[in-house]
Amino acid sequence: MLALHAGPGDQIAPFTPQRLLTAWTFEPVLLAVIVVVGALYLYGVHKLRARGDRWSRSRTFAFVGLGLGSAVIATQSALGTYDTVLISVHMAQHMILSMLTPLAMALGAPVTLALRTLPVGPRRWLLSVLHSRFAKVICFPLIGFTLFVLSPWALYFSDWYDATLRSAALHDLLHLHFILVGSLFFWPLLGLDPVPGRVIYPFRLMLTFLTLPFHAFLGITIMSANKLIAEDWYTSFGRSWPPSPIRDQYIAGGLLWGSGDIVGLFFFGVLFVQWVKQSQREARREDRRLDRLEEQARRAGQAPR
Repeated sequence: MLALHAGPGDQIAPFTPQRLLTAWTFEPVLLAVIVVVGALYLYGVHKLRARGDRWSRSRTFAFVGLGLGSAVIATQSALGTYDTVLISVHMAQHMILSMLTPLAMALGAPVTLALRTLPVGPRRWLLSVLHSRFAKVICFPLIGFTLFVLSPWALYFSDWYDATLRSAALHDLLHLHFILVGSLFFWPLLGLDPVPGRVIYPFRLMLTFLTLPFHAFLGITIMSANKLIAEDWYTSFGRSWPPSPIRDQYIAGGLLWGSGDIVGLFFFGVLFVQWVKQSQREARREDRRLDRLEEQARRAGQAPR
């Protein structure tokens, strides 16, 4: 098994399909955090159902199975083992942690679950945080959008990425950064939780659609670059097995472009379906209101004078 944060001095086995399935390296602290978060969520679901309230199984699966499960795969599997050796593996990890993990966790509506199950004191504290000026600013959709589309440019075209390869602490903080920035973008737009920053659906769809060209342009820029990102780091491994460093970077750009567009279009579809359902609910409420007014007018017309 390789070290979780592999460096040029480590013995690096070739990255093969078999290694993709078997090269798991567990990091105890990170894994413990994921397990604790999952346990708290499941305890909240159990507490809610024990008092007779319902909670969707699909929400539980989204948060625990897809959200936390994808975080485990991205950081503990071969993706975590080889993420400092191959930039293409890092890019797959990047897209999972910045898009799939926060989107799936948002679908699990953990804030709603917490508000329904926490004791009075912690619930008041959570509500004060949600209503704070800081939360309103940081959850403003344009803030999340700006961080989501510009931080990858700052990461890969500055010394920041190279620094995360040379420091295990910065590398772990980078993983946290991906999840947090993805959450700031997806959670207010999805609108399942009562977080600040929820806006009308046309604006949500517009922001989602605008992410597509940014991912595409960044991916194409990385694919067409003649200079390696973090060149000194990747060439110091002296790998004799494929892909070559420049080919590996080309694959990384393609992964960013393709996966970013796929997840972005999926999220666009989710928002569109939500918008249609909300419009249908509003139409039914309006029909009921008009029916009540018509019934009241009919009764008023039949009342004795």
